[in-house]
Amino acid sequence: MESKIELRPARIEDLETLYTFEKGIVDAERPIDETLRQGEIHYYDLEQMIKAADVEVIVAEDVSAQLLVGSAYIAVRESKSYWTHDRHGYLGFMYVRPEYRGQGINGAIMDRCIAWAKSLDLTEVQLDVYPSNIPAMRAYEKAGFSSHLLKLRKSI
Repeated sequence: MESKIELRPARIEDLETLYTFEKGIVDAERPIDETLRQGEIHYYDLEQMIKAADVEVIVAEDVSAQLLVGSAYIAVRESKSYWTHDRHGYLGFMYVRPEYRGQGINGAIMDRCIAWAKSLDLTEVQLDVYPSNIPAMRAYEKAGFSSHLLKLRKSI
């Protein structure tokens, strides 16, 4: 049976699956970031984000399998006072199940998130990515993102 992927806003009843997606993101980032503490961690308050008016959580669903296969969110954020725009969209929580990768799902989700930001008259979207995460860097560059500022750090 061929997959039929549909995008939609996340619902509260999606939370269990969304937490497994979050764990997948954390597990992928642990080898890249030695400062992530051990044990269970959460990057997001997913329930609050689903309910928030200034955040859009999007999921990709394989409707033929009745399975959530990907996710992302876009949130309205206040911009730095010295930037030319007062607010911008912040993109995060991008995840696609491994067996569904390479099908353009992440790009479709990003496009949907960016369309939501445009509907609010936002003129910029930002995201964070580890520079050593080459596949993610390539995907974001393919989607039109470019590097802006690199944060450096030193353990002391």
